[in-house]
Amino acid sequence: MISKAVNSITVLTIFLISVLLAPLFYYLDNAIPTNAAIPPVAPTITKNSGKSVTNNHEDKFGIQEIYPTKPGGREWFINMSSPLHDKNFSLSGGGERASNSSVANASSINGQIIKQRDGSYEVYGVRKTGKYDFSVRMTVNSSDSDTSQWWRNVEMTGYAKVVSLTSSNPALDWYARGRLHISSSPCQGVAYHGGLRADGSVFWQKEIWHTGGYTDFRGDQNVTHPILGKWIGFKVIMFNTNNDSAVRLQLYLDDNATNHWRKVNDILDNGGWYAIAPDDYFYSANCGRSKDYIILNGGPIATFRSDNMIWDFRDLSIREIQPPQEVNTSSVKQVMTNSSSTFNPYVFGNATQEWGDSEHNIKVLFTPSPEYPSVGNLTTLNFKVLAQAKSSN
Repeated sequence: MISKAVNSITVLTIFLISVLLAPLFYYLDNAIPTNAAIPPVAPTITKNSGKSVTNNHEDKFGIQEIYPTKPGGREWFINMSSPLHDKNFSLSGGGERASNSSVANASSINGQIIKQRDGSYEVYGVRKTGKYDFSVRMTVNSSDSDTSQWWRNVEMTGYAKVVSLTSSNPALDWYARGRLHISSSPCQGVAYHGGLRADGSVFWQKEIWHTGGYTDFRGDQNVTHPILGKWIGFKVIMFNTNNDSAVRLQLYLDDNATNHWRKVNDILDNGGWYAIAPDDYFYSANCGRSKDYIILNGGPIATFRSDNMIWDFRDLSIREIQPPQEVNTSSVKQVMTNSSSTFNPYVFGNATQEWGDSEHNIKVLFTPSPEYPSVGNLTTLNFKVLAQAKSSN
């Protein structure tokens, strides 16, 4: 009897110890070093859904493309096995060391990138005080001399999960069309910045020189719910239009990581979008550009930037796209404005045209899908005929 009681107590003791220590084992099991060999288990991102916005093509990760790759155009896809072994990919995370960082190993001047159990990577920069905290710049580089490889008409894609917010105004900010953004060569730092904030709002901002050539925000509007702790797909698209005299800027979201993309922002830079710095300061850089300079040229770098957050990423890519056929920009309605508004999941864009037949009191609504048809892709035409009541005289 005593032996059985002792055995029962022993089993109970082992059980209780395992329950109490389970959280510790879980923590230790999830603290994975950067170079650990981990079976790639993907986050909950549904691929090959067959739901495409503009064409039926998918990239090498199985993610729907909004626009097709330009014939012979450059494509870049992150090395999900070992991102930093890509010679065209570089990571920086701020310029200050910090000994009192609240995140382990965050004192590296080059930032940190750590593989997670789901196969994604966590990235963060240096803890420092000021406007940008844990800032990250993940740059995809091109040869300075080979302009054929420069990023111009691009579709930048990736999935992100914001793990924590470290300061005010946390945002993803992905940009292209310039060179290095350094104070010693301010005129190199031009870019169109497409952003997604942690609160679910999006924006565009233009940088005519670094750092005194920033404009105000355009398309600054809340388009989805806060993104903290959830996977979300983000696309930043820019391409020249109107015979290379203007630039179209679009943002797409995959809110629930289902590979179902919707356009949430569509603006046009055809002039009149001015830098906000005073004239004497703006022109002191001697870049030879107007205050509403339109960035029509390509550039050797494109950057996945973030500020004031720690986040996970996967399946980053950049493709040089084939822009859609020319659109009469004078008749295109920009779907986002500078005014603020609440989240509306049905504000996707507005390609609907209205035809009126006053003689028969009929109104016809006509919508092409995709919104901007391109050569070589099928286009669906949707019609709705509305009969209007005759007015009595």
